[in-house]
Amino acid sequence: MSVTTGLFYVFSTIMLLAAFRVITARNPIHAVLFLVLTFFQAAMIWMLLKAEFLAITLVLVYVGAVMVLFLFVVMMMDINMEDLRRGFWKHFPFAAIVGVVIALEMSAVLMGGFRVVDDPATVANAAPASNTKELGKLLYTQYIYPLEVAAAILLVAMIAAIALTLRARKDSKFISPSDQVRVKSRDRLKVVKLAATKPAMSPPPVSTTQVEK
Repeated sequence: MSVTTGLFYVFSTIMLLAAFRVITARNPIHAVLFLVLTFFQAAMIWMLLKAEFLAITLVLVYVGAVMVLFLFVVMMMDINMEDLRRGFWKHFPFAAIVGVVIALEMSAVLMGGFRVVDDPATVANAAPASNTKELGKLLYTQYIYPLEVAAAILLVAMIAAIALTLRARKDSKFISPSDQVRVKSRDRLKVVKLAATKPAMSPPPVSTTQVEK
């Protein structure tokens, strides 16, 4: 077994264990951190496949931006774990069906891809090309509309995450953005004119010697 194969098995094992801990961790903060570990292992596997651009993109975009946003949202939402555990078994059958369907679809796609065999002559005569350049051509020509749809979905998800953190809670002060926009300077500051007053002068204290005289 070569070094590349050994590293592949190591990264895959860690990724599967981390992904399993994402859905089994009781603490949502721990689940987010395990998801970060899963993304790192997937990036390492892509590095073994010589897809450097995808590996760096996964680390920079998902780990460096999206997962940090998820972590802050989870910490700011103050999730009640008792309510989540109470409704877990109620929704478990539907979640299990969805998981099985996704697993079958992924298996069908992956098995079909594994059966494709490249012609050795074509591979040998192929001109060297940059992965980043070819990926950019595909994204901005053939897949431009799916790229725009994905960007719109990410924008909506970011707005929804911000809206969840701004919800009214007992321990938070909520101010309506529309009220802030409509506010005027005269509503913020009110000048009150008061009449000048002079405090009354108190009499000087009398000493005990003067009283005895």
